Amino acid sequence: MSKPLIGVTTYLDRAAWSVWEMHAALLPAGYPRLVQEAGGIAAMLPPDEPSVAAAAVARLDALVVAGGADVEPVRYGAERDPRTGPPARERDAWELALLDAALAAGTPVLGICRGMQLLNVALGGTLVQHLDGHVEEIGRFGLHTVKPVPGTRYGALVPEAVDVPTYHHQAVDRLGRGLVPSAYAEDGTVEAVELPGDDAWVLGVQWHPEMGEDPRVMAGLVRAAAG
Repeated sequence: MSKPLIGVTTYLDRAAWSVWEMHAALLPAGYPRLVQEAGGIAAMLPPDEPSVAAAAVARLDALVVAGGADVEPVRYGAERDPRTGPPARERDAWELALLDAALAAGTPVLGICRGMQLLNVALGGTLVQHLDGHVEEIGRFGLHTVKPVPGTRYGALVPEAVDVPTYHHQAVDRLGRGLVPSAYAEDGTVEAVELPGDDAWVLGVQWHPEMGEDPRVMAGLVRAAAG
């Protein structure tokens, strides 16, 4: 049986390695590792022209929208809060086009951190632009507990409360069309959202499963991709 091809979106930023320093398409190694350990093949999807998104999705068995910069508030009709980070407009445009194409095609989708927030925006939802105390130290992941909502897709994958690696200062505010919450933090922050039903496998998580040791969320995506 062939392994499903899982597309993972990337950063586009300046980076340094070996003797080089230049603009690069970046993806933390935890993302492809998690895909590979779950039985998939990881393919990087750096920002491209939104017009080719449908063609890209047609070649994939599933889509992962990775973490990264804050979504530009104009995308959900809000004024920019001073604490919102600088925009990544190329990523916003590309990933929104990928999400639109994947949702239209019924391609399985997993949004991670920014990816969950962008999924919510793609479906007409809004974001809380800053949560005090949610990023305690720049550049370091924290841990906190998330509790599943029984009867949801996420609740079936991970039926118990778990500690998850997290790094974010924004969150879902008004839910996008059709989305339901499927996990919460202890303070009530929505930590996972999904589209219910069997028509499509669509899940977003606020934390970073690629930085932990729990494969269940990615394994669920890969199983859905394998059909």
